Amino acid sequence: MTRSAAILGAGIGGLAVAGALSRGGWHVDVFERAPQLPTSGTALAMWPHALTALDAIGAGDRVREVGSAQHRGSFLRPDGSRIGTIDNTSRTTYLLSRPALLGALYEALPNKALAFGTPAPPLDALTDYDVSIGADGLRSPTRRQLFGDGYEPVYTGVTAWRGWIPGCQSDMSETWDKSALFGITPRDGNLVNWFACVRADEGFDGGIDFLRRRFGSWHTEVRAVLEAMTDAAMLHHDLYESPALPSYVSGRTALLGDAAHAMAPNLGRGASEALVDAATLGRLLARSNDIRDALLRYDRARRRPTRRLVHSSRIMSAVAMTRHLRPTRDLAVKLATGLA
Repeated sequence: MTRSAAILGAGIGGLAVAGALSRGGWHVDVFERAPQLPTSGTALAMWPHALTALDAIGAGDRVREVGSAQHRGSFLRPDGSRIGTIDNTSRTTYLLSRPALLGALYEALPNKALAFGTPAPPLDALTDYDVSIGADGLRSPTRRQLFGDGYEPVYTGVTAWRGWIPGCQSDMSETWDKSALFGITPRDGNLVNWFACVRADEGFDGGIDFLRRRFGSWHTEVRAVLEAMTDAAMLHHDLYESPALPSYVSGRTALLGDAAHAMAPNLGRGASEALVDAATLGRLLARSNDIRDALLRYDRARRRPTRRLVHSSRIMSAVAMTRHLRPTRDLAVKLATGLA
């Protein structure tokens, strides 16, 4: 008898777990309130373990074809002087935009059972399914139904702008200063991806004029991006992280991705971890006749490492934008990257 899953959300984790379960012989229905897949979005890092997960669901080759291979990254000061360099030649990471990644995941679905424009039903309306999977993001209604209002995301104290401009970029750079940082990376489509973070009160309202004032005295590469950026190719979001959940599963329902472990973007791991969640959950469910046992195994496999990453991302944000310990920070980065 074919087993069935209701997947609540067609983001990265939702499409990936739909692909994993479909390839394992499950029937899946994906509920997505948006009318279509997004057509805009900034670059995401696909680390080697995420590429392994993508290979398992048939999307790895497409991601490597479309994405930009990333081998080197530099950490800089606002004047352009170098703090440290990371060489990734032995562990290739790919950068590609959210629309390109979602497109690759959608193309890999054996059965395109995706209900766009359909908000997810409440969990008590999904009892005909063997499993329900909450892949419904930062403000997950599924998480709230399972664990109540005490586990809502917490503001990190940082707001972020992300965007893209025409051009080509071979390597990644991230420039650090007290209470602010600015990053520039490659991405697909002959575009350059950029991101900026500033410590600010929640709800801070600032646009291009603010960014040009805040970062306008920084080095040449940053100033060139500031000059080329436009409102139409920019997103602005406050940054949040998830408090520690008691479990990623409850009964026959599982959470994955940002619904389970939203994290600051400073390690570039959020999208990759959602993919690993999906591949792990899909594999365990496909191999087991005991659904509850498979869900518990998923929780044991994924909760501890992702909680460490939430914590590490918070620390990385603090280190990059430290107000008082920049000489110590710079020495630590030089030691870590072999430049001291």
